[in-house]
Amino acid sequence: MASSSSLLRVVFLLLSLSDSATRILGLEFGINYGQIANDLPSPSRVATLLGSLNVSRVKLYDADPNVLQAFSNSNIDFIIGIGNDNLQNMTILANAQDWIQQHVQPYIGQTQISCIVVGNEVLNSSTNQWMPYLVPAMKTVYSALSNLGLNKQVAVTTAHSLNILATSYPPSAGAFWPNLAQYLQPLLNFQAQINTPFLINAYPYFAYKGSPSEVSLNYVLFQPNEGLTDPVTNLHYDNMLYAQIDAVYSAIKAMGHTDITVRISETGWPSKGDDDEAGATLENAHIYNENLLQRIEQKQGTPAKPSVPIDIYVFALFNENLKPGPTSERNYGLYYPDGTPVYSLGLQGYLPELYSATGTRVRQIRFLA
Repeated sequence: MASSSSLLRVVFLLLSLSDSATRILGLEFGINYGQIANDLPSPSRVATLLGSLNVSRVKLYDADPNVLQAFSNSNIDFIIGIGNDNLQNMTILANAQDWIQQHVQPYIGQTQISCIVVGNEVLNSSTNQWMPYLVPAMKTVYSALSNLGLNKQVAVTTAHSLNILATSYPPSAGAFWPNLAQYLQPLLNFQAQINTPFLINAYPYFAYKGSPSEVSLNYVLFQPNEGLTDPVTNLHYDNMLYAQIDAVYSAIKAMGHTDITVRISETGWPSKGDDDEAGATLENAHIYNENLLQRIEQKQGTPAKPSVPIDIYVFALFNENLKPGPTSERNYGLYYPDGTPVYSLGLQGYLPELYSATGTRVRQIRFLA
């Protein structure tokens, strides 16, 4: 009989896997686990769901202790985050060390934490209030990790919006906005020194939404199309995401670095949008993410970096009903909060049964997405 303190019982209900499910389950891809919602399943149930999906990497936007505890001994690798509003505080070594002792050290023995993202899209903020603190905070967090003997285990980086590019086409002409050089140059120098990746949040959807009459939908969805050829390098691009990645590589090279790897910390497509949000449909979201997963499976590189497989965190795990902004912002999830898929991607998974305090079964989800 269930006690009042035991609301959850895990019941493992495995389904027979179709060929497509087996193929996708062999992937190692990352996913963003956002929590701006009031209807999400508990972290312990999410841990079961992601385990059944064979997801190997998860990115958080904070360091939620409930999540980190729930994923103990899960073999899932975590990226955790420090919020923009905490950057100034993190420029003080004692504060950074205290943060790590509270948010990393208690969990790292059981939960794999491989990276701390210091700030998110700081250089794209409407004001520059956080920009001066970004690099000092990154350096201080790294120093604190070093003092605690964790710098070889936990990397330090930050995530950027693609809007830091002043020029993105052709990819060989990629360049950052000149006014950001004062922040990006020391940031790149530091990241090259500690050998950590340059994270970029890239959404071809935004390009299509902004100019649906000029941007080919097939080009942004990885569908068959004529593509584009860079007139300088003569490299051919059959999708926009790869062109965006190579534009970032070009911008980094223009600042003197060829020793930094670019990774995609966010990309996705909304399954629903407002009337003025062109392309935000369930069908397009399905096509984008299905084709993206296929390219991850193939370990493709971009035209400029063919030997470097794309490294991507899909956005996002769940639809988040409290996110502000247009309807699309609340509809990037691969799953609804009850664990059912928004559309089929060949991902087989399950949520454990949920029981009331009296032992009555409330919910059980099993699916082949």
